[in-house]
Parts: sequence; structure tokens; C-alpha cells
Amino acid sequence: MKPAEPRTYRFGPFALDCGAFRLTKEGEPVALSPKVLDLLRYLLDRPATLVTKEDLFRAIWPDVIVTDNALTQAVSELRQALGDDPSKPAYVQTVARRGYRFIAPVSAHTAAVGGPSAAPEPGVRASAVLDFTNVNADPEVDWLSTGIAETVTNDLRTLRGLRVIDRVRVVESMRRAGGALARLGEDLGVELAIVGSFQRSGDRLRIMARAVHVVTGEVVADAKADGDVAAVFELQDRIVEQMAASIGAHAGVRRRGSSAHETSSLEAYRRFTQGRVRLEALDAASVPDAIADFEAAIELDARYALAHVGLANARFWQYERSRARNQPDGALLATSIGHVRRAIELDRDLAEAHATLAFLLVSAGRTSEAVDEARRAVRLEPEYWGHHFRLAHATWGDERLAALGRAMELYPDFPFAHFETAMVYIARNALEQAESALREGAAVQDRQADRRQRYPAKGLHWLLGLVRLSVGDVLEAGAEFQRELDGGASQLYAVEFAMNACDGAGFAALAAKRAAEAAKMFARALEHFPDHARSLIGLAAARWASGDASAASAAMAHARTGIEALRRGGRRSEATLAEAFALTVEKRPADAIAALNRLLDEAEVPFTGWTIPVEPLLAPLRQVAGYKEVLTRLAERAR
Repeated sequence: MKPAEPRTYRFGPFALDCGAFRLTKEGEPVALSPKVLDLLRYLLDRPATLVTKEDLFRAIWPDVIVTDNALTQAVSELRQALGDDPSKPAYVQTVARRGYRFIAPVSAHTAAVGGPSAAPEPGVRASAVLDFTNVNADPEVDWLSTGIAETVTNDLRTLRGLRVIDRVRVVESMRRAGGALARLGEDLGVELAIVGSFQRSGDRLRIMARAVHVVTGEVVADAKADGDVAAVFELQDRIVEQMAASIGAHAGVRRRGSSAHETSSLEAYRRFTQGRVRLEALDAASVPDAIADFEAAIELDARYALAHVGLANARFWQYERSRARNQPDGALLATSIGHVRRAIELDRDLAEAHATLAFLLVSAGRTSEAVDEARRAVRLEPEYWGHHFRLAHATWGDERLAALGRAMELYPDFPFAHFETAMVYIARNALEQAESALREGAAVQDRQADRRQRYPAKGLHWLLGLVRLSVGDVLEAGAEFQRELDGGASQLYAVEFAMNACDGAGFAALAAKRAAEAAKMFARALEHFPDHARSLIGLAAARWASGDASAASAAMAHARTGIEALRRGGRRSEATLAEAFALTVEKRPADAIAALNRLLDEAEVPFTGWTIPVEPLLAPLRQVAGYKEVLTRLAERAR
């Protein structure tokens, strides 16, 4: 076995817990993105040693080509978190044209259990459950490969003495590791891998599982269960009980009514599992089939709470497809909320239901209720990344950053968390930090683009383009907008962000004084959503720039109609922001500033107006009296 590795580094008032992947200052968590935490860990491994830029690129971005700017941004974010002054550094020293050196005294502390798989808590064994192998490749029961693994993961997570990694991370890590358990252990910091298989013969089913030490390959626990296929839930229970007893984690077993065991119908369980897998891909074409699966599961077992949650999510994805319209389908949102409230009636301790309700309530503009629901989900299941993400989605400012930091600790390969991190930094007008978060998220998103990925993301390249455009980098901004457009159109949010990217390309062309090209891009955006106010106002600006006053006036009149439609649809904040766009283009800066102040006065949600610092249509206001006060107000709301 390898010698014990440092698990906690201490320097000044800070402590980096490598097992928990968390930085604290005097016991309080410090929000940092995973890549910046990787950077800090690398420097702390080599105190007082010059670390070259090339070393850092290989260590922190091993599979991604990034520019020097990405490293500079990461170092800047680290320094800001540490309160370090680059001109008089206490922690990170720049060595001109060569690299960086960590100069503060560092003490390293090891865990009681040796090797990289040691868990951060004394006596707790970190574990990962792999998909179970379908021995006969029987297509009729192939869904059990994921189903059994998911259930075993959820049940083992309820035991004392085990820390079980979320399966989203396990699946991604196994892809990176090429099936090598030792690499899985290094990647996830786990000691044990639960590997298993199942085999059907007629109406009989055999499930087998082993707990394997990822470093030594030693089998530390065995489990086997045989019975009728219809008794699969009982068989899974027996696997978990045998495994827990062998590992020594059986004390304090707490069965959750919110597991798949809440239905006695194997067919309902199958349809629910299929529906969930369809939704995780965020493929718009799969949503109708997912709805059919969840509805079938509910028809088979009307008290199946998780199936009601699944149906709520599926209906919500339908609603999200309409959200870029001036009047989205509010009936779908109400239906989604109704489904998830039914799930809570059936199982009040179902964390997934409370987290889902939180997500839906944000879209309904009921953020205080959403925060309460998300916090309850986190209390019920504090080790699930999705609940922390939904808490982040409902909150704002430092609380959002802290929740996103925790979500990314638990699931580093979730790119949209970087998008929501950047939202806070943009609202604070901290554009360097926003860019750092977006570049990191975009790199994760691009790595996932060539395979079927759970919870893929869209929009990071578009938002990165806006940030670059706001600092005058028209060329790179245009490249980022094109990357967004090249990212495919099948994902749930692809059409919306394609429209945004076309708008972005139009604004980049306007900045380069290519009015005809800009008009074409705005027209292309309007092919997706013909009444979208921002696209129409951009088109009006392009027409005026090209000298076609009549066409410009027609586009602006159409935009005004769209703004009124937003107001009628209850989207007052979006209408007011669009009004500020129009007033700016019409060269009425004082009125535009007044509209922005009214937007902040009447904010519907805490993050209202977060894009103001990077909105291209507001660029002419940046030298106008009163605009800095708007930015200050916006930044204060994001603390």
C-alpha cells in the first residue's frame, strides 16, 4: 500500500482539506472553483518551489488547450480568495516570465488511513458503486444495470461508516479511468469500489456484488441474492444488507421511503428508471418519451412519489422550451409544480421533491419559498450535489457561490455550475473572475460534447463572448459566439442559446462597424424567436448604422410590441431591461438610466439585471452620469 499522503494543508488562517476538496478560513468555507482548488493543491504540494507555467498547464488542464489568460485568471481568483496582494504577496509570488511560487509556511497533516483512498472522516470508508454488468446482455432487463446501481448507491448512502460518491461522478470517472479501479480511486478519493453483475434465467434473477479495495485489488466483501425477477427489490435489499455487514457499516441503517422501494411494481420501477435516464441527457427530443414513461409508472402505482417528481421535471423541461418567448407557457409551469407537490404529499421527506420544487419556484418568481425548499432538501441529503446546485439556483451572492462550491466539490464535471458562478461575478462587475469561471466551465462542456453526457450544458461560450465583447475584444468574442452556434441543436436549451449567440455575433459585427453583417445575424436570431425584443432592438441599431431609417423604425416598433407582450406575460423585469435597451439605442441615456434604476427598484428575483455590465446594447451608457451608480447598486445586491 502507498504511504499516507497529506490530506490537509494549513497555512496562515487557511486549511485545504484534500479529502473534502474544500478550503476554509478559520473554519469558514471559502468559495473557489474546482480548477482553482486544483491550482492551490498543486502549489501547496511544492511549497517554496518555482512552479513553471508549463507544469501548471499539464497538471491543471491536462486534456485541454488553454491560453496564458486562463492561468492568469485562476491565479487572480486564488489571490482574491486569500486576500493576497500581488505587489506584496504573502502567499503566491509571481516569478516574471517563468511561473509562480507559494511562499507562506505550509504544514501538511495526514489521515489515519493510508493512501489516496483514505476518507476525510475517521472510520468512514469512501466508496463508489459501478453500473452492474448484464451478464447475458439480455435487452429486456438491461435497464437494471443502472437501476440496481442507483438503488444500491442510495441505500448504502444511508449507512453510518460509509461515504458513497454520487453516481454521476462515478460514471464520468470510469470513462476517464478506462475501467481501471486504481485510477478511479485516485480521481474520486475512494477506498472501495462496489462492482456487481446480474443474470436472468427465465423468471429467476441472480444479483452478485463485491466490494474491492481500489489500490490492492483485495475483495473485502461479497454479496449474492437469488429469487424471482419480480422480487428484485427484496434481492437488492439483501445485497445491501450483506455488503453493509461485511464492510462493518450496518449500524444505524435508515431505510428511506424515497428510494425505488416505495413501489412494489417492477414495471413501474422500470418505466421510472427509463424516464429518468432520458431526462438526464437534456435532449429535447427525449422529453415526450420520458413523460410517457413517468405517466405509465404513475398509472401502475399512483403513490410512486419519485415518478411524480420525474413527471414534474419532464413537464418543466417542456416549459423551459418556451421560456424565451415573450409569453411562455405558464400552464406547463403550474402543472409541473402541481406534480411535485403531489410527490411531497406522498413522501414529505423526499429530498428530491423539495429540491425540484425549489427549482420550479424560482421560475415562478417565488424565490423565498424556493430557498426554504432547497435548504430542506440539503438538510435531508447533504451529500447530494444536485440539492446544493438547486439551493444555489434559488439564492444569490455569497450564498450562491458557497452552494455552487459545494456542488462542484461533489460533482466537478457539471459545467452549468460555472455559468451560475459567473452570473454572480458579472453582477459584481468582477469580469476577470467571471471569465475564469466561464473558461473552466466551457472546457468541461467541450470535453463532454463528443459523448452522451448526463446533464450537459449550453450557453457558456455565449456568455464568455459577451464578457470578451464588453472589454473590447471583438475578435475573440466573435469566436466564442461561433463556438456556441457550433455546439449542436438537440439539447434542451440549444435553440435559446443559438438565438443569444446570433445576437452576440450581431453585436460584435456592430462593434466592428459591419452593419450589414450585424443585420443578417439579428435576422437569423429572429428566425428562432420572431418577437424577441433584444434581437429586434439590435436589428434596429444595425439598420440605423447602415442608414436605413425606415427599416430601423419598423424594427423598433416591433420591439416595442414585444416589450408590451413581456409585460402582459408578467415578465416586468425583462420588459424594463428591454426598454432600457431601446432608450439607449434611441439616444435617450437619461431615460435609459432611469429605467435601469426602476428595474432594480422593482426586481422580481434577487438576480434581476445580472447581465447589465456585459449587455452590448448598454455599452453607450458606460460614460454616462448615473451608470456607475447602477453598477454599484447591482453589485451590492450580489454580495
